[in-house]
Amino acid sequence: MRSKFEKAGLVFIGLVAGILVSLNFSASAQKDGQTPLPVEELRSFADVFNAIKQGYVEPIEDKKLITHAISGMLSNLDPHSAYLDADAFKDLQVSTQGEFGGLGIEVGMEDGFVKVVAPIEDTPAHRAGIKAGDLIIKLDETPVKGMTLNDAVKRMRGKVKTSIKLTVVRKGEAQPLEIVIVRDKIKVQSVKSKMIEPGYGYLRITQFQEETVADVARHLDKLFHPAADTKADKPKDKAAAKTDAKAETAPEELKGLVLDLRNDPGGLLHSAIGVSAAFLPPKTLVVSTDGRTEDAKRKYIASTEDYLRGQKDDLLKNLPPAVKTIPLVVLVNGGSASASEIVAGALQDHKRAIVMGTQTFGKGSVPTILPLSNSTAIKLTTARYYTPNGRSIQAKGIVPDVAVEETANGDTRERIREADLDRHLDNDKEQPPAAGEKPAAKPHVKNGKAKGAKDEGEDAPKAAPFEFATKNDYQLGQAMNLLKAWQIIKK
Repeated sequence: MRSKFEKAGLVFIGLVAGILVSLNFSASAQKDGQTPLPVEELRSFADVFNAIKQGYVEPIEDKKLITHAISGMLSNLDPHSAYLDADAFKDLQVSTQGEFGGLGIEVGMEDGFVKVVAPIEDTPAHRAGIKAGDLIIKLDETPVKGMTLNDAVKRMRGKVKTSIKLTVVRKGEAQPLEIVIVRDKIKVQSVKSKMIEPGYGYLRITQFQEETVADVARHLDKLFHPAADTKADKPKDKAAAKTDAKAETAPEELKGLVLDLRNDPGGLLHSAIGVSAAFLPPKTLVVSTDGRTEDAKRKYIASTEDYLRGQKDDLLKNLPPAVKTIPLVVLVNGGSASASEIVAGALQDHKRAIVMGTQTFGKGSVPTILPLSNSTAIKLTTARYYTPNGRSIQAKGIVPDVAVEETANGDTRERIREADLDRHLDNDKEQPPAAGEKPAAKPHVKNGKAKGAKDEGEDAPKAAPFEFATKNDYQLGQAMNLLKAWQIIKK
């Protein structure tokens, strides 16, 4: 039996070694001066594989074991590296087009539980009251503890109009909350805009998708030329048109603009470059990346080569020239991540805008999708993002020029950030904590209850219902005050 076990192990080592060689892993290792293949570690892997095959209480297919091994390798690297099976790979491809099925939340893992990074606007989760920072401890009656993030996401997805019960722990609540959400097709409207008041425009990006740059160009044109946007609605009768023309007041010239990136979880890099290019001079550095391989060392500039991605026409060529100079305030918060941090960092470093709000999420790592087949892939972190001035976004985020809390009382809603996630990459530009300095404590969950939560019977503070760009939007109000003061200083 022993000899059979060892023989099988050697065969398996040979198989794995052959796969690694075919994937050029040995070539990469040799570049770093390392042993081409870790034979002893592969032998241990083969021993474990065969022990499971021979002695586990139930038979398991080889394919399933290998898939679990791949998933485990990736999930233990950092919070954003993952194995994408057929369903996850398809969902990733579809979500970048702006339409997918599910609940509408961006999630991560913490202490074995699923933690909400941010609910996506106008989705079932957002309407049901799911909040950033919520810790999901059960999906229906199944505990989340022990699941991988992909497994949890799979359970949250499902057929449209079916429901799922989320049990969540929320800071300030004495007991876990049970929230039933009906799944729906999630179609995220990437860009929204409106006039806040005469002379002041508002542009919100909820996610960076394939069509975001084109949508931004269209919305900016509408903000700068509101009369042209309503031209089709004007009366066709000449006499009526003449009368209306006398009564009509010419639209006021745009004096200031708010670019709202709050709760924007990111998305496609080329879209972030395109949005930055809309406000920056041509050929301006937007972001750079640095990693171990040569193709991970890149500089991305405000040029069609870096944001068109196959489009023939420059989506930004017809923008009004004033877009490059109009006073601009960028709103960010702890839910602003990845691509939205790239835009905020570029506009801040080039002093093109004043960044206002609270510190951003801090996802400054570059994910690369490496297909394994037509239906599966791995998402691997291959580099870090850096702002034009060389600042690393990773686990730090963008610090606003003007700090403004989310409410007038200064009680910013608790948010999970990259630095709170297990196994997050360090910021290579930041110094480690000084001797004796303790890092900020993370919230913990014990027995289904948040540490520090009030006991039953105590009054727990309730977060007021909130919608962006309404009269209750305190940060937007402060952005408007800044833009108006900007006008006074200019005069």
